[in-house]
Amino acid sequence: MSDEESALPSDLDREAVRTALVEWYEDDHRDFPWRRTEDAYEILVSEVMSQQTQLGRVVEAWEAFLDEWPTVQDLAAADRADVVAFWTSHSLGYNNRAKYLHEAAQQVRDDYDGAFPESPDELSELMGVGPYTANAVASFAFNNGDAVVDTNVKRVLHRAFAVPDDDSVFEVAAAELMPDGKSRVWNNAIMELGGVACGKTPTCDESGCPWRRFCHAYETGDFTAPDVPTQPSFEGSRRQFRGRVVRVLGEYDELTLDELGPRVRVDYGGDHGRDWLQGLLEDLSDDGLVDFEDGDSGAVASLKR
Repeated sequence: MSDEESALPSDLDREAVRTALVEWYEDDHRDFPWRRTEDAYEILVSEVMSQQTQLGRVVEAWEAFLDEWPTVQDLAAADRADVVAFWTSHSLGYNNRAKYLHEAAQQVRDDYDGAFPESPDELSELMGVGPYTANAVASFAFNNGDAVVDTNVKRVLHRAFAVPDDDSVFEVAAAELMPDGKSRVWNNAIMELGGVACGKTPTCDESGCPWRRFCHAYETGDFTAPDVPTQPSFEGSRRQFRGRVVRVLGEYDELTLDELGPRVRVDYGGDHGRDWLQGLLEDLSDDGLVDFEDGDSGAVASLKR
């Protein structure tokens, strides 16, 4: 696909974007037990349970379910009434999901000789397994999935790269970003980003978002998104002033602290004087966004080139 047809900014350093996200995820992420397995059955159970259920509640139910039916063959041989009763007792909702999961296990046993199919298309043939779940199992069990596009991913792409709110464009953008042959780590990482750092109310700095230096929303301060129709609380936040620093420095070769400060906030001085501004600049320097060093007229700041 040419830059003209791309869903991403033409000047985006895609390799830097990929590396930043994967390193951020691998350095520290939520330790859900299904992220420690590549067993397709265990992953399918986690995906079905996670539909419209808080992940904290899923962990206990998932572990108990696998204690009861450790393998796909065990589940296939179970009495469906017992599976549904388990679902109800753990408040997982929508009992049809329990029925479909049981039937899918029987399909794997009877139609696939007990071995899960590995592609999203084949996995979609299993009862109750829609495109998203099929792709998740293909990605996390077999590293054989497509780029995931869920609500979290749409929010991230819209904010970070100004991808239009259009499902087909989101799919193109997600596919362009995902590195070849790495659907397992990539899909986990981008969903983690949406779940931890780029939620409806973003925590960019607090969560150490790895895409701050690329992010359109972080630069402009506009964090609306397809599922966030009104602007999250932002006015007066540290995130807002970091964005202002980047915008102001984009207009000048370099500025001293006292030249930069009043351009960042009208009440520059006092509690929000040099020490406060220096802290912002040190954070931005650590993130690779600005250069901050002593010059002939004192400390000066400039955008990283």
